[in-house]
Amino acid sequence: MTMRAGQAGQAEQTGQTGQTVERVALPRARPPDLRMLLLGGAAWGAALAARAIGWWALLGTVAVGVLVWLCVRRRGPGALRTTAAVVLVTLAVGAVAAARHEQVARSPVARLAAEGAAVRVVGTVSADPRRTEGRFGDVVLVRLDVREVTGRGTTYALRAPVLVLADDDWADLPLGATVDASGRLSPAEGDDLAAVLGARGPPVVVAGPDVWWDAAAAVRASIRDSVAHRPDAQRALVPALVDGDDAEVDDALADDFRTTGLTHLLAVSGTNLTLVVGFLLVLARWAGLRGRLLYVVGAGGIVGFVLLARTEPSVLRAAVMGTVALFAMGTEGRERGSRALGVAVLALVLMQPGLAASPGFALSVLATAGILLLAPGWRDALARWLPRWAAEAVAVPAAAQLACTPVVAALSGQVSLVAVAANLAAAPVVGPATVLGLGGGLTGLVWPWGGRLLGTLAGWCVAWLVVVATRGATLPAAAIDWGTGASAVIVLTLLVAGVALAGPWLLRRRSTGLACCALLVTTVLVRLPTPGWPPEGWVLVACDVGQGDALVLNAGPGAGVVVDAGPDPGAVDGCLDRLGVESVPLVVLTHFHADHVDGLSGVLDGRSVGAVETTRLLDPPAGVREVETVAGDAGLAAGPAPYAATRRVGEVTFQVLWPPADSPTTGPGDGSTANEASVVLLVEVRGLRLLLSGDVEPEGQAALAQALPGLRVDVLKVPHHGSRYQDEDWLLSLGARVAVVSVGADNDYGHPATETLAPLEAAGTEVLRTDLDGDIAVVERGGDLLTQTH
Repeated sequence: MTMRAGQAGQAEQTGQTGQTVERVALPRARPPDLRMLLLGGAAWGAALAARAIGWWALLGTVAVGVLVWLCVRRRGPGALRTTAAVVLVTLAVGAVAAARHEQVARSPVARLAAEGAAVRVVGTVSADPRRTEGRFGDVVLVRLDVREVTGRGTTYALRAPVLVLADDDWADLPLGATVDASGRLSPAEGDDLAAVLGARGPPVVVAGPDVWWDAAAAVRASIRDSVAHRPDAQRALVPALVDGDDAEVDDALADDFRTTGLTHLLAVSGTNLTLVVGFLLVLARWAGLRGRLLYVVGAGGIVGFVLLARTEPSVLRAAVMGTVALFAMGTEGRERGSRALGVAVLALVLMQPGLAASPGFALSVLATAGILLLAPGWRDALARWLPRWAAEAVAVPAAAQLACTPVVAALSGQVSLVAVAANLAAAPVVGPATVLGLGGGLTGLVWPWGGRLLGTLAGWCVAWLVVVATRGATLPAAAIDWGTGASAVIVLTLLVAGVALAGPWLLRRRSTGLACCALLVTTVLVRLPTPGWPPEGWVLVACDVGQGDALVLNAGPGAGVVVDAGPDPGAVDGCLDRLGVESVPLVVLTHFHADHVDGLSGVLDGRSVGAVETTRLLDPPAGVREVETVAGDAGLAAGPAPYAATRRVGEVTFQVLWPPADSPTTGPGDGSTANEASVVLLVEVRGLRLLLSGDVEPEGQAALAQALPGLRVDVLKVPHHGSRYQDEDWLLSLGARVAVVSVGADNDYGHPATETLAPLEAAGTEVLRTDLDGDIAVVERGGDLLTQTH
């Protein structure tokens, strides 16, 4: 008989011997139904379009819908129904997003913020207070769901999200508490906030949180208590892994997790919910529950997880993605998971249109889509020559990482090469650590010693995560710099699409699969040279470290004097690696603001460092403590840079011009005078004179102009990231041929100011900026002053 392709079951076939044999035809894998994913994608696009162009997006949807209908009307009723559904979903989500944007933008709160009005607000704390470092010291950030605002003599009843900038009086506010506060409103960036409130004085708690918030807070505190006796890294990571409480995670460790593609373990993700709810379902089955009772247990687990991890948009997104993963675990998982993912995207952007522009939302959706759509094909290809469990273990993190790669590169400018291996190594302990950590918190509520025992076991598990992250981040090519520009992201997206299509074909054969693995391992273990970088004869490099300063002076082969360390250890570490700097005879920190000192651990990482020198003014205290701690751990003692002394380190000759020897050593404690106390260096290297000015303010600039009349330099590091507050006459009098601005892209300070750069450019100075040009090298070659960017 004739077998049809894809027909399942048994069939008889008569051979030459006349005997009848049975042959089983294996079913052909059915591709997933992508219609719900199409609807989810349409909803996502509609929310983005409405965010960008408002109500015009609806007219565009109608026009595109008509064109598509004309193209598919002859393809049958199924295509017409799908087209109609896509158009209706797009219109609905676009309308909701545009209306939400208008509601926030035109609310009384936004109007009062535009006027800079002093107001009194009544609202509910909607997220845990977080302490962050501001320009002049620590600031506490609190999100309020404002229900009432009084300003300009009028009281409005409404509902508007507001971010509060406050002091320590707000640090211990419980989530869910209703407060009455006063302050001055200012406009907010983005459409997820109506305004920013600069609080004046402490808040008045009008009503405490509901009982479920108190219960969740008690569990979170118990989780922290269960690991309080463990080493610092374990004590910080267990709460981060279980419920997203990452307040104690060290910046350097977080950077290692970022480099190795393990950042998702430090935040609430769908994986957390899948593990927790999956464990609850196993316990429920063990207890004899079946049928609909399991759905009740699952729903209760999801609600409890959301309360424990907080009802912030990121947590709700993670909960929804975790629910999608639970759907995908059953029979026909790929089919059910794809439909669930489409429904999840549609529901989320319909309820919270602002999520459409959230990087976290994009990463969650793409990772889930990669697991559902790419991983099965890769797994089946690998299973031809690997055990199925091993094929599954490799395919799932590889597919998720590949799908997220373009977005990660657009955000960080890097592509991680160790992410798949790191996630594969971490996977065996993530589940036990999560379950044990949660168990320790719950047990600790009634039996503290039992909670500490489970917390110890969870700590042992996360100790392995620390090893994977820290060792993986030190590999020569753990991550490669890629860039965040549109062209770079487009090229990377095309490469990712090519790998996604070619992956099953390459991995199905043992020879090509092992060759791909060998190529990746070689790339990670052997640092590839960067053609043309560093350029021959480089004198100074301004590292692209974001909103901060990190400068490197060429002190000889493999050696560099580092002036400031920037805000990010990983960024300055990568810059020094690219320059081949293995020895740092001297580090000079111009002042103690975070954007100049927080990267110090990256400078010290794996390098011999001779000394650390700083400004005389020991303020702000948080920066001073950071430097003392990091330097002390390396066996170094930071001391003030000696004023006026001329010194030579390798090929670098330099003199401290500011601050003077009689300048203050103590400040007000809020960092407000730190800029003015910046160390200013006059440097000579290979016949070039450079002025490295830190963040010195106009008053200090005027004092330098008076003390050093006629000072001329070849290269100027523009003070304070190109701020508008400058002594223009002094800057122009220096006669610099090149001016370097170290500044972060899209920063909140308006740096650099046009009124600062325009006069320099008009005077013939070549102005280069790290936010636009990346790493900037000043080069001396044959007596000529050149520049090169990377």
